[in-house]
Amino acid sequence: MARNAEKAMTTLARWRAAQSGEGIRKEQERRPYLASECRDLRKAEKWRMQIIREVAKKVAQIQNAGLGEFRIRDLNDEINKLLREKRHWEAQIKELGGPDYSRVGPRMLDHEGREVPGNRGYKYFGAAKELPGVRELFEQEPPPPPRKTRAELMKDIDADYYGYRDDDDGILLPLEQRAEKEAREKVQKEWQDVKSNNKLNAKDDEVEPTSQRNIPSQADIQEALLARKKQELIEKYAV
Repeated sequence: MARNAEKAMTTLARWRAAQSGEGIRKEQERRPYLASECRDLRKAEKWRMQIIREVAKKVAQIQNAGLGEFRIRDLNDEINKLLREKRHWEAQIKELGGPDYSRVGPRMLDHEGREVPGNRGYKYFGAAKELPGVRELFEQEPPPPPRKTRAELMKDIDADYYGYRDDDDGILLPLEQRAEKEAREKVQKEWQDVKSNNKLNAKDDEVEPTSQRNIPSQADIQEALLARKKQELIEKYAV
């Protein structure tokens, strides 16, 4: 009997020692209050995942509208606090050479919440969005953006605003050259047409063959065109 009692006491002592040691280890592994105190990337990733699990658990709890207004408000505050802490750890992970979760990380937890218009940063989750006073805030129209002062507007005005640097991008100049070429070709074609018509008219007016052809001047061309236009108008509108 004495032997069995001794064994039992030894087993109990070992169990208590194990529990005490486990408690010490848990105390040592408690998440640091400040993310900047952690200089180990692996541990920083560990604490971030721990926060994500806590947020997911509380987001699931806050879906229950039967918890009561006060418990729902407390849960919503705790979720927002954890999300802020998560952002601190993500910044520290980036500082330690880890991934930038603000760019590559999923936003499954953030998109569950909804911000009140004009009050960025604090989000309402689950049943908190239906609390008295909160629902009315979501129904309000967002405030108009603040008007900029004249000084703020003038700050953005530079040479680009007036188009002084339009040629620097290498796009406008080729377009202008092409348009100029097309306009030049159009004018030359019209002039060739006028010259051809004048040659035909001069040939019809010849009384006897001559060795030299008279080339009409610009004034003659303008006068002929004007006379033709007048004749067309008379024929069109004559009664």
